[in-house]
Amino acid sequence: MEELDRAVEAALFAAEEPMTAEALAGFLGGAAVGDVRNALRSVADHYEKRGVHLVERGKRWHFETAPDLAHLLRREKEQVRRLSRAATEVLAIIAYHEPVSRAEIESIRGVQTSGGTLDVLMEAGWVKIAGRREVPGRPTIYATTTEFLEHFGLSSRRDLPGIAELRATGLLDPVEDAYDELVGESDANQQGDNADGNCDPIGED
Repeated sequence: MEELDRAVEAALFAAEEPMTAEALAGFLGGAAVGDVRNALRSVADHYEKRGVHLVERGKRWHFETAPDLAHLLRREKEQVRRLSRAATEVLAIIAYHEPVSRAEIESIRGVQTSGGTLDVLMEAGWVKIAGRREVPGRPTIYATTTEFLEHFGLSSRRDLPGIAELRATGLLDPVEDAYDELVGESDANQQGDNADGNCDPIGED
């Protein structure tokens, strides 16, 4: 391994928290960020078939146990907690539209969202308060967390599944059906008005 690769490896091994390429460059005495990124990819390739992997989550890098070996390190049986349909929908909306306010979430879902639903997602560590929208009332806005990316094995939000994949799971059906129905009714009403000549006359008393 090159000297910078070894330095990056050592820094991440000793780091208490995941680090960005920029933070690593500063920690290593002002190394070029581009060189650090190349070193990160080189180290990641080096560990690809080993017991630990170097992975990127939300632009931050850290070592983690290889997925196929994780079961060897578990000492307690994990309890599976399934999200409710409402919580799953809210989480998907936040992930794809963040930062987003509660009112915006309700507008997309077409129903009111319980404060408890957001509390569950924040307690799980997947959603966080990201500030306030600079509009009248300054509503709280929400975004996903690095823990959300880690849990679902995503490097960034760009790795989220496409709309077609989500629709195949049935997650978007209620929202999509409601939207399609609304658009269909609007188009039908407009065509009916045009056909019946129900337009306000212009220039007539």
